[in-house]
Amino acid sequence: MRSRERTLRIRTIGFILILIAISLLCRSYFLQINQVEEYRELADGQYVRNSTDLYNRGSIFFSARDGATLSAAAIQSGYVLAVDPSRVTDAAQLCADVAGEITIDLDVCISRSSLPNRTYVELTINVEEASADKLRSLDIEALQLVPHQWRYYPGNEVASRIVGFVGHTASNNELHGKYGLERQYDDVLYRNQNNRRVNYFAELFTDLGDYVENTKQARSGDVVTTIEPSVARMLDSVLAKTHDQYNSELTGAIIMRPDTGEIVAMSALPGFDINNKSEATIEQFRNPLVENVYEFGSTIKALTVASGLDSGVITADSTYYDAGSLDLDDYTISNFDGVGRGTVSMQEVLNQSLNTGVAHIVTQMGKNKFRDYFLGFQLGSETGVDLPGEVYGLVDNLQANTDIEYVTASYGQGIALTPIAATRALAALANGGFLVTPHVVKELQFTDGTTKEIRYPEGAQVLKPETSEEVSRMLANVVDDALRGGSVSLKNHTVAAKTGTAQIADPVNGGYYEDKFLHSFFGYFPAYEPEFIIFLYTVEPKGVRYSSETLTDPFMTLTEFLINYYAIPPDR
Repeated sequence: MRSRERTLRIRTIGFILILIAISLLCRSYFLQINQVEEYRELADGQYVRNSTDLYNRGSIFFSARDGATLSAAAIQSGYVLAVDPSRVTDAAQLCADVAGEITIDLDVCISRSSLPNRTYVELTINVEEASADKLRSLDIEALQLVPHQWRYYPGNEVASRIVGFVGHTASNNELHGKYGLERQYDDVLYRNQNNRRVNYFAELFTDLGDYVENTKQARSGDVVTTIEPSVARMLDSVLAKTHDQYNSELTGAIIMRPDTGEIVAMSALPGFDINNKSEATIEQFRNPLVENVYEFGSTIKALTVASGLDSGVITADSTYYDAGSLDLDDYTISNFDGVGRGTVSMQEVLNQSLNTGVAHIVTQMGKNKFRDYFLGFQLGSETGVDLPGEVYGLVDNLQANTDIEYVTASYGQGIALTPIAATRALAALANGGFLVTPHVVKELQFTDGTTKEIRYPEGAQVLKPETSEEVSRMLANVVDDALRGGSVSLKNHTVAAKTGTAQIADPVNGGYYEDKFLHSFFGYFPAYEPEFIIFLYTVEPKGVRYSSETLTDPFMTLTEFLINYYAIPPDR
C-alpha cells in the first residue's frame, strides 16, 4: 500500500510539473510569437534615447611643419538637454531660464516642454560642459542632461572643403562621410556605432543577436593628411583679402610640393564653418579645385613654350615677327592690347604674354605634335587626387581639324581644366618634367596598431629635364624683369611665375563676355630646385582687368611666408 501511495504521489507531482511546463511553454509562445510586436512596442516606449557613449569614428589629422599631428576631425563629448513635460508647471518660465544660460529657440522650447503624455523630450543637442554647468546651476528638476558625443572640427573653416563632414544616411540613419575626406575615407573612418539604449530594463525585450553580429568591424583607423594648418590659415587669410578686395565670385588656390604632389594647403572662398554648416550652401560644400573646370588663359602659355622647347622647334632665343594679330580660319587672333612688337624672342612671348607668339609655336610644331604634348600633360584626365568628385577636363578642341582651336588652346582658351589638373601639369615644368599624383593624405593609422604609409605613383616623363630647367629660367626672367617691371623680384631667392587673364564663356549667347574675366597666377620657388608651387585664381574680379593687378601681391605674400616659415635657404 505504501509503495502504491508513493508511486501515485510521484505521478501526481510529475503530472502537475508537466502541466506547469506546458503552461509556461504556451505562455512563452504567446509572448514571443503572437504578442512579440506588442511587447516590442512596449519596450520601445521605455527607451529614452540612443546612448552615444558607444558612438565612435576615426579621426582626421593635419600635419604640422615639425611632424606633429593636430586634430582636424574628432569626437567631442557633451550632453543632450532634455525635459520631462509631466513635471513642468510653467513652460514659458522654464524656457526663459534656460535661454538665459544657453542659446535656444524659445518657441520650440515652450512647445516641446508643453507636450502632453511625455516624460522625455529633447530640447537641444551638443551641449558643451561649460554650458552644462550653467544649466545644472538652475536646479530645475524637469531638466535632464544626458551624456552625448558628436563629430567636432577644431579648425572650423580651415580646409573645410577638404575635410568635409558626416551626415545621416537615408537608408539606415547611420553617420557616414558626405563630402571631402570624410567621404573619401569613410570605409576607414567609419566604426560600427552599435548604439544601445539608456533604459536597460527595456533591453530584456530586444533581440541581441543583431547587436552581437554587428560588433564585427572592418579594418578601421585614423587618417593623417599632408595639410599644414598654419599654411592653410595663412592661405585662407590671403584669399579672403583678395576675394573681398575685388568682390570676386570665387577665389581659390593650391599650394603643393611639385616633386611629390603633396598638397600642404588647398582652399576656395567663400568657404564655410564645418561646425555651423547650416548657414552654408551645397555649392560651398563642393570643392571647385577638383570639381569645376575653367579656361585659365595665359598661365597655359608656359606649357606651350615648354612643348616648343622640348620638341626642338624653338629655343629661348628664337624670334618671330609679331604683327599684333594673326588671321586663322576666318578668325583674327590678337595680343591682349592688339599692338605688334616687330621681331621678338620667345622670352618676350612670356614676358609680354603674346598670343601671337604661342600661335607661332603651334604653327612650327604642327597640330599633331602640339596635341600630343598637351594630351601628354593629361589636361583632360583625372589626376588621381584622393578627394571625391574629381571631374575630367574639357579638351575636345584638341581633336579638331581647324587651326584656330589649337591656337586658342595654346593660350588657355577653348579648353577647360580643373585647378588641380592645371597645377599638376605646371608642376612638371618645375620638377624635371614628370607628372606627380596630387594628394592630401600621407598615412592611415589603424586601430590594430599598424600604420600604412600611402605611396603615390610617379607619372610619365612628359618633358626632358633640360626643358624643365630652361623653361624655369625663362619664367624666372619673367619675375626678375617683366612682372611689374621686376619690382617684386626677391633678392635672395629665384621665383618662376606666369600670369593669366581669360575671358569667361557666355553659356547663353555663345562666345565670351566682354566684361567678365578669370584671373590666374602660378609660380614656384626656388626656380631651379623648387620646394613649392602655388596656383591661384579668382573668378570675375570687379574693377580690374589683368591678373598681374589682382594676384601678384597674394602670390608674393604667400611665397615670402613659405620661404620664412620653412627656412628655405637662398639660391642666389
